[in-house]
Amino acid sequence: MRFAPDLWSVIIGGSSGFGLAAAQKLAAHGMNLCIVHRDRRGAMRAIEPAFEEMKSKGVRVITFNLDGLSSDGRTKVLDAMATELGEKGKVRLLLHSVAFGNLKLLAPVIDTGAPQQARKKIANGLGVSPEAFTHSVQDAFENGEYRLYPLMDPPVYNDRQFLDESDFSRTVHAMGHNIVEWTYDLFNRGMFANDGRVLSLTSEGNTIAWRGYAAVSAAKAVLEAVSRSMAVEFAPYGIRSNVIQAGVTDTPALRAIPGSDRIKAQAALRNPFGRLTTPKDVADVIFLLCLDEAAWINGALICADGGERIA
Repeated sequence: MRFAPDLWSVIIGGSSGFGLAAAQKLAAHGMNLCIVHRDRRGAMRAIEPAFEEMKSKGVRVITFNLDGLSSDGRTKVLDAMATELGEKGKVRLLLHSVAFGNLKLLAPVIDTGAPQQARKKIANGLGVSPEAFTHSVQDAFENGEYRLYPLMDPPVYNDRQFLDESDFSRTVHAMGHNIVEWTYDLFNRGMFANDGRVLSLTSEGNTIAWRGYAAVSAAKAVLEAVSRSMAVEFAPYGIRSNVIQAGVTDTPALRAIPGSDRIKAQAALRNPFGRLTTPKDVADVIFLLCLDEAAWINGALICADGGERIA
């Protein structure tokens, strides 16, 4: 299946993780791409080959390495898009895949020492030194033996800096309501197709408390709320708005969360398929939601997690 040659997707955060995987999937099916990202020059050496590969699929690909969270950056992108679209081009998809949030704690962590005590008891029972046993546990865990995570020491957190008002404000804007600003501007410029799709990404952290995730969790709650409102208020104009809740996925954004290895371990153990979600899994769902047949899906939170949330 190939999309009509005049359809475009605008992907905010398209150089890694879900955004990049979605861009690759859509390019393979004929969707033209406008990718907005923010990366340092050194990182571009690894990213540019992926962009070139997408162009080889016979689609138009324009990229912008700038601050997509600012009004100036957004204006620059959409001014260029207006030229690219011409008279016939329209935006079928706006995908907001921004991972820009503060991961500070709310309060200092108290280490109970429970994992150390457990390892010591097991080591004594086996007749080995606690140090040797600890080394064996850590080595096995790092090599994918996720069942050992209860025996691992807790992550090391920064106990000197805690979330403040500006941390919340920047995070909630970036990952919460910035999508509304992009939707407004595309809508007001008449760039959306008659059957437009607005998609964003949330996580299980919207309802589960992970240490260091408070600001991001707040942003996800805002994101889901504004997506529902857009689903109602933009529906008369042919624009659908949905949120995808991805399962735990090994992306750069997840790795930035303190204790992400424990989060991955728990997810892999309880997932019915016995593995983590991949960016490709989520990209496939994004592709499906861009099809004509998905036009009646609106205002939904769609879980792409293999059943992880219910296990």
